[in-house]
Amino acid sequence: MAEHRIYTTPFASVYPLYINKVERKGRSKAELDQIIFWLTGYNAAEFQRQLDKASDFRTFFDQAPTMNPNCSLIKGVVCGVRVEEVADPLMQKIRYLDKLVDELAKGRSMDKILRV
Repeated sequence: MAEHRIYTTPFASVYPLYINKVERKGRSKAELDQIIFWLTGYNAAEFQRQLDKASDFRTFFDQAPTMNPNCSLIKGVVCGVRVEEVADPLMQKIRYLDKLVDELAKGRSMDKILRV
């Protein structure tokens, strides 16, 4: 079976789309970065390095300092797929991020998004 093309897509090419999505809904880039940092363990400098290197999604998640242990609390549907039922670990991480971005864009509070 062929690998999904999102795995080799540069994260830096999708990140502006995430920014546009949340800003159109009145949320900020800083809030987006906060949820990315929460999920992946990146800090601002490490995250910027990933963007500058144009790391693909596989590399972005493989080099993430640590996935948040509470990411297993992320539940729901993204693009018709339940994130908690995604079998492929990399695709599940991508779907977790998609779900968090959706929640941010829909106006959910940061405490709920970050599963505090």
